[in-house]
Amino acid sequence: MKFIKTKINDLIVVEPNVYGDNRGWFSESYNEKAFNDNGIHVKFIQDNHSFSSQKGVLRGLHFQNKPFAQTKLVRCTKGRVWDVAVDLRKSSNTYLQWFGLELTAENHKMLFVPQGFAHGFVTLEIDCEVQYKVDNFYDKNSDRSIKYNDSLINVEWPIKDVILSDKDLSAPLLKDSDVNFK
Repeated sequence: MKFIKTKINDLIVVEPNVYGDNRGWFSESYNEKAFNDNGIHVKFIQDNHSFSSQKGVLRGLHFQNKPFAQTKLVRCTKGRVWDVAVDLRKSSNTYLQWFGLELTAENHKMLFVPQGFAHGFVTLEIDCEVQYKVDNFYDKNSDRSIKYNDSLINVEWPIKDVILSDKDLSAPLLKDSDVNFK
């Protein structure tokens, strides 16, 4: 596995080794030792899986407030998505910066998103599946969203006409959020 630092502190692109032959391919999607050897010590306790049937489905920007904040290891296992993480840690020198990359079933890339970030993605084609590991259980009372197009953050989404859930349509701007990351 390759661990590639991004311009944002603690946000890492993970590229697994993929071994292919005439039958197909094999890859490790997670290896605790490899993560530990690269300074990432996290205990994942739950796997999540989402399916989006249409191009332009935008899910985000989501996070859970402390004490139920979640680290995520995100990958696309079918289709293509534009995946985004936003640093919401007020004490970070990369506060409010965002990073995006294309995750696809073919490139096998993953994004390691530590606690203190908002996360979201938009589907770039029909029938996309995204899977991610988390290190904390879902907690409804800590679940938060911020507006995907908040001008304070200014994420450059590759699709302008997006399909949103009611939750994401009514998400507050960051300035109106009760985000509690220091």
